[in-house]
Amino acid sequence: MMARPIPSPLEDHARDITGTALQATLVDLVDLSLVAKQAHWNLVGRQFHDVHLHLDELVETARKYSDQVAERAAAIGVSPDGRAATITADSRVPDIESGWLKDRDVIRTAYEALDATVKGLRPRIEEVEKADLVTQDLFIEITGVLEEQRWMWQAQNVGYDTDQPAG
Repeated sequence: MMARPIPSPLEDHARDITGTALQATLVDLVDLSLVAKQAHWNLVGRQFHDVHLHLDELVETARKYSDQVAERAAAIGVSPDGRAATITADSRVPDIESGWLKDRDVIRTAYEALDATVKGLRPRIEEVEKADLVTQDLFIEITGVLEEQRWMWQAQNVGYDTDQPAG
């Protein structure tokens, strides 16, 4: 293992807190993009076109922010880990079934994946507040965008699942 080639602008304690939060966020965002892409490839049903396009937007958002999170980690001297084994072991995002997926199931899956990602992000906003305001700003931005996506997927799910609340 290589020594730290990128010196951190943060104190060690702040770097450790921030790095842990960034890594957890990276894992969830990478997995979110993978779940959305798997659904994208296997989608069937009457709403195919609209859901297919919406999944593209979700993948693009997750990939954009996973890159920003990884680069923020590197900028503070923390090596980001996006390896498949790490994603599998540490992600909060629920698994997606293999095979063909009905549009209504994909809508629910996308909502649940976004919900898990947002629920992981919200406490991290507070965790990094004193350690690194730059990372906190990034987390706030990501949370706002993902909560908007979550709302849009949830709105599509209303009426399909009687256990799913409308709000």
